[in-house]
Amino acid sequence: MTVGNPTPLIAKFAFPLILTNIGQQLYQIVDAAIVGRGVGVEALAALGATDWLYWLVLWAITALTQGFSVLVAQRFGAGDIAGLKKAAAMSIKLCFVIGLTLTVLAVGLTRPVLILLDTPDNILDQACTYLGLMYAGTLIVIAYNMSAAFLRALGNGRNPLTAMGIAAVLNVLLDLLFILVFGWGIIGAAVATLTAQLFAFFYCFRVIRQNEWFHFTKTDWQKDRDVIRELLHLGVPLALQQQVVVFGGIIVQSLINSCGFLFVAGFTATNKLHGLLDCSAAAFGYAASTFVGQNWGAGKIDRIRSGIRKTLMLSISFSLVITAVMLIYGRQIVALFISGDAANADAVLQIAYAYLVVMSLFLFTAYGMQVFRASLQAMGSTRAPFLAGFVEFAGRVGAGLFLTGLLGPSGLYYTDGAAWLSSGLFLTAAYILFMRETLRIKGNNNS
Repeated sequence: MTVGNPTPLIAKFAFPLILTNIGQQLYQIVDAAIVGRGVGVEALAALGATDWLYWLVLWAITALTQGFSVLVAQRFGAGDIAGLKKAAAMSIKLCFVIGLTLTVLAVGLTRPVLILLDTPDNILDQACTYLGLMYAGTLIVIAYNMSAAFLRALGNGRNPLTAMGIAAVLNVLLDLLFILVFGWGIIGAAVATLTAQLFAFFYCFRVIRQNEWFHFTKTDWQKDRDVIRELLHLGVPLALQQQVVVFGGIIVQSLINSCGFLFVAGFTATNKLHGLLDCSAAAFGYAASTFVGQNWGAGKIDRIRSGIRKTLMLSISFSLVITAVMLIYGRQIVALFISGDAANADAVLQIAYAYLVVMSLFLFTAYGMQVFRASLQAMGSTRAPFLAGFVEFAGRVGAGLFLTGLLGPSGLYYTDGAAWLSSGLFLTAAYILFMRETLRIKGNNNS
C-alpha cells in the first residue's frame, strides 16, 4: 500500500472486503428470511427486537479488532517484524479477556434489558432465546474478526473473502436444515450462524499460521504494558464510540417497540438490509484504515491525502449505485423476509419499504463518514472518532424524539439518515483540521 497508484490498490483491496462483509451480513439476512417466511411474523419481530442489542456487542468487537489491527498495519508499513508480532500477540490476549467478559455480562443481562426496552410480550421469550445464544458465541465472533483483521492489516483481503463466502453457503444450508427440517425455529437460526462463523475463523487461522509474520515465540507472548496501552488507545475509543452509537439505536428501538409488533416486524425486514448496505461502507473504511495505517508508518503524508480523496470517490460512487438498486427493487427485496400468507403481511411490507427508501437516500453520508473515521483512527487520532459517536447518538435520538412528535411513527424512518449526516459533517471538519495541523508540524520539522 506504500507504493503505486492508490486508486487500483484501494479498489483491489476494498471490493473483496465488500464481498466479505456481504457474506457476513448474509448470515442474519438468511436467518431473517427463513424465520420470517418459515416460522412467521412474530418470530421475525423477535429477531428484530434483538438487533441493536446484538450490535451492542458485535460493533464493539468489530471496533476493537479494527483498532488493534491499526498498530499491526503501522508496524507492517514500517517493516518492523518484531513489533508486528508483539502487537499481534498482545491483541490476541486482549481479545480473549474482553470476549470472555462480554459473554458473561451479556448473557446475564439478556432478559432484563429486553424487558426494560418494552419488548412486546408475544415475542419476548423468542427474543431472549435467540439473543442469549448469540451472546454465548461472543468468543467465536471475536476470534474471527481478529484473525480477519490481521490479514487485512497486511493487505490480504482475498482469504477473509474466501472464508466468509464458504461460511455463508454453510449458514444457508444449516438454516434450512435446522429450521425447516429439524423444526428448531429461532434456535436453529442462532446455531447455524455461530457454526458458520466458527468455520470462518478456522479458515483464517489456518492462513495466518502459514504466514511467517505470525510465527510467535515465547518472548512475543510476554506481557508488554506499552504495547497493550497503545492497542487500548487505538481500540477502546473506537469501541466506546460504537457503544454510544448503539445506545442511540437502542433508545430508538424502544420507540419502535412501543409502536407494536407489526411495526417491529417491518423495521426488522429493512434492518436486515441495513447491515448489508452499511457493511460496504465499512469495507471502504477498512481499506482506508489499511492504506492510511501503512503509509502513516512509512511517513508518507501526501500519499495519505491522495489516497483518502480517491477512497471517498470510490466509496460514494458505490453508495449511489446501491441507492438506485434499492429504490427500484427494494419492495421486492424486503418482501423476501415476510410470509406471504401472514394476515398482516401487507402492512409490514409498507412499513419496511418506506423505511428502506428513506435510508437509501441518506446512504452516501454513511459511506463518507466511514472513510473519514477510519482514516483518522489509522493516523492515531482517536478523539474525533470518539466524539463523533456522541454526535451520531444526538442525531439519531434527536430525530427519533422530535420527528415522531411531528410525523408520528413514520418519523422513525429518518433516524439513521440524521445520525449519518451529523456525524459525517463532524468527521469531515475534524479531518481537515487534523491534516492542516499535521502538515504544519511537518513543515516546521523540515525547516
